[in-house]
Amino acid sequence: MERVRRKALVDAALRVIGDHGSLTVTMSDIARQAGVSPALAHHYFGSKEQLLIETIRSLLRQLRNDTVAALKAARTPRARLSAIIRVSFHADQFAPETIAAWLAFYAEAQRSDETRRFLVIYARRLRSNLLADLKVLLPADAAERIAEGAAAMIDGLYIRQSLKSAPIGIEASIALTEDYLNALLATASPSPRSEKGRPHRTTQGQMT
Repeated sequence: MERVRRKALVDAALRVIGDHGSLTVTMSDIARQAGVSPALAHHYFGSKEQLLIETIRSLLRQLRNDTVAALKAARTPRARLSAIIRVSFHADQFAPETIAAWLAFYAEAQRSDETRRFLVIYARRLRSNLLADLKVLLPADAAERIAEGAAAMIDGLYIRQSLKSAPIGIEASIALTEDYLNALLATASPSPRSEKGRPHRTTQGQMT
């Protein structure tokens, strides 16, 4: 029951933050959304700050799990790159309240070292995943440049989606990022590395 209620509070925090568009929500707001008392919310998390940190942890955990599953299903470096792109725009991650929550956490990162640390983890994971497979296809310098560009494009399209006056859908965002990647892969010199004998990645940033 504790695990169920903690998850319900995290899910409620995500919805409330998304509705408000900022972290200026109260524990009472979150508890009301979860259908529990503020006292119970404080019992499980101690403070609003602790609940918000668990909420961003939950977002990162889900993104990581989705990426790991997608990478396991892909069999080539190019297929793994496409898997990373598609996961980045997965319907759950692209839900309006999720996008609003991410943007609220980015704003909070200007004031909170702990929030900034979690967002740095996200950025490093995305870059690491892109770079690992790009280095199989391209020389290191080209791989690093394209990884940075692709990561920036993913984040930029995510921000554009928050502008309700100019929405960009999931498939359009995937297509734009794939077009960018295809164009640069076509003009870059191939890497001398071979896929043969390359260890299979099972988690973000890790090899086995």
